[in-house]
Amino acid sequence: MDSATKDEMQPSLLPGSSCPGPEWPEQERAEQLARGAALKWASGIFYRPEQLARLGQYRSREVQRTCSLEARIKSVVQSYLEGVKTGVWQLAQAFEAVQGTREALDQAHGLLQGMAEATETLKPLREQVAQHKQLQVLSQLLPRLRAVPAAVAHTRTLIGAQRLLEAYVCLRELEQLQEETWAPLGGLELPVFEGLGPLAEALGQAVEAAAGVAGRLAREDPALLVAAVRVAEVDARHTTSLELPPRDWRRRCLQALQEGLERTHFGTPLLLEPGALAGWLEALRVALPAELATAEALVAPCCPPHYKVVRLWAHTLHSGLRRCLQQLLEGPKLGAADAFALLHWTLHVYLGPEMMGSLELGPEADVSQLEPLLTPENIEQLEAMFVTQIQVNVAQWLQKALDGEVAEWNREQEPGTDSSGFYHSPLPAIVLQILEENIRVTSLVSESLQRRVHGMALSELGTFLRSFSDALIRFSRDHIRGEAMAPHYVPYLLATLNYQSALSSSVSVLQPDGAASGDLAPVEAGLDELQRRICRLVLEALLAELQPLFEALPSRRWLSSPELLDDVCERTVRFCQDFRRVRNPAVQLLLAEAERTVVLQYLRALMQGRLVCRGADERIQAAQRLQNDAAQLRELFLGLGLEESVQCAPVLLSLRDLLNLRDPMLLGLEVAGLRQKFPDVSEDHVSALLDLRGDVSREQRLAALSSLQAGPQPSLSAGHRALFSLVPVPTPALSSCLPSGPCA
Repeated sequence: MDSATKDEMQPSLLPGSSCPGPEWPEQERAEQLARGAALKWASGIFYRPEQLARLGQYRSREVQRTCSLEARIKSVVQSYLEGVKTGVWQLAQAFEAVQGTREALDQAHGLLQGMAEATETLKPLREQVAQHKQLQVLSQLLPRLRAVPAAVAHTRTLIGAQRLLEAYVCLRELEQLQEETWAPLGGLELPVFEGLGPLAEALGQAVEAAAGVAGRLAREDPALLVAAVRVAEVDARHTTSLELPPRDWRRRCLQALQEGLERTHFGTPLLLEPGALAGWLEALRVALPAELATAEALVAPCCPPHYKVVRLWAHTLHSGLRRCLQQLLEGPKLGAADAFALLHWTLHVYLGPEMMGSLELGPEADVSQLEPLLTPENIEQLEAMFVTQIQVNVAQWLQKALDGEVAEWNREQEPGTDSSGFYHSPLPAIVLQILEENIRVTSLVSESLQRRVHGMALSELGTFLRSFSDALIRFSRDHIRGEAMAPHYVPYLLATLNYQSALSSSVSVLQPDGAASGDLAPVEAGLDELQRRICRLVLEALLAELQPLFEALPSRRWLSSPELLDDVCERTVRFCQDFRRVRNPAVQLLLAEAERTVVLQYLRALMQGRLVCRGADERIQAAQRLQNDAAQLRELFLGLGLEESVQCAPVLLSLRDLLNLRDPMLLGLEVAGLRQKFPDVSEDHVSALLDLRGDVSREQRLAALSSLQAGPQPSLSAGHRALFSLVPVPTPALSSCLPSGPCA
């Protein structure tokens, strides 16, 4: 393809167009892209020589397309030029209108300046016109203005006469006159109206005073109460153009109702003597329901429904009482009686059917919304206060009762008896009555207080039992030392055992319903310890009687005569004759311990080594004596009332078998049998018994003692009573001990 052909194929620029200069790189780049696209198109179309024949057709078609584009562009440009021409014309018209408006404004401004100058010249005239209008109003109202002082004085007279509605009408007329003069005078207040403010305040105070004694007025002069309430209500709906602070007589009236009610019942500080609080609360129990009944029957009809008089009365009385009680608790510490009365009254009486829980009190009282009179902290404080003081009182009462009982122990007379012949004293009944009454009374207040007092009562009973036990120890010590010999020492000890039995059998009365059964465990343990101590003191006295008699046992005289044990039995019977005045089961325990004490002394005497049998005849005599003594002791205590099953005397029969054995080689079997019956027997005891036989060689002794360790060791049964473990044995010779024995 030649250069001429290439030039013809390049698109030509429109007339008037120019290539973009270097200052428009985007246009230059677009033109290059367009040229490149045209060249690419042309090279694609005319790539083959046979297509060059159609070059004229392509050229004419492109010329037509170019002419069409130019025509469209001219049409668009012509349309834009016509719009611009129209816009220019409209702008010219607007400019002419603005020029005209500016000239008109300049003329108006000049006129306004002239009118302002004319207005300044009319200002004195305008002032004269205003003064003329004020003088005209004053001239019209002058007769009424002259009557204002007299109307004020008359209104004060009506207020003093408690004719509140008439006084309010007069006041409103004066205030209306003031409004009529206030606007025309431009807010100027005339001196003649200066007394209206104090006059209105005097009427408001009269309304408050009437509302403050609403209860009395409802009974004596309900018309005055109605008038006061109506004045407050009418004034609450009244509006005024005067710039005055709101009087708010309705609020003041309601506040006066509440303050007057509180002042009537709780106005004076509560300064009560100890114990007088119950009387004050009883007076409130009567007065407050009467006050609520008055409010419902008399005061409520005198007031609008939205006052809710019954609810107002109930809540006001409640809040006043609550505040009064708070002040009371913040004051001096209350006594036990006052604390109890306050707790019972607030928790039961106040909310009970006699007061706030009354069926006659309608739902309009809305008592369900009342706060508790006493907070949980107040109740805790009162309960702790009551328990602390009642504990001091109980301790004093119990100590006084104990001192009175202890003082009787040194009397010349024996302890008193009841109709059945048992030793008797009112002390257990007094102790239990003191404690039981306090527990029972507190159940009227609350379970928490009852639990506190129950715990306190058990604690004080435990302290009383320890004090009682200490008093017994002092009583016994003084008697034994001879510092204060009691003429009837043992009878009074036996009487105290009856006291302990009475307390044990009746202590359950202190257990309130629902209390844990384990609460009494410390007290029961204390009672058991007291019983053991009393028995120990009685047995010590018995032991002091019998010990001199057992010094001669065993002996040659004992082998040949029952006189020694007869003396023991006689002394025992004489000592135990007062046991019949002890109630069961204590008497059985006492007899059992007395019988065991006699048997223990018998065993102790046998173990002392005072007698060694010289031959078989003496061993037979000793065995027979043991059998006879066991039978005599059995009959003795059966006669005293002790059951045979709990007696310890059969141990003597076992010892008899040990002495009665003819062949010493069989002693091992007999010793093993003794160990099975009495697991607490020791080598020392067996060795002492073998010494009593007098015919046991060293080898036979060692064989018999070794049988104690042979075979399984017997276990102590639950009902086993210790015997041999309570009997001391002199230290045996080393030759009689086993190599592994405790004495080896």
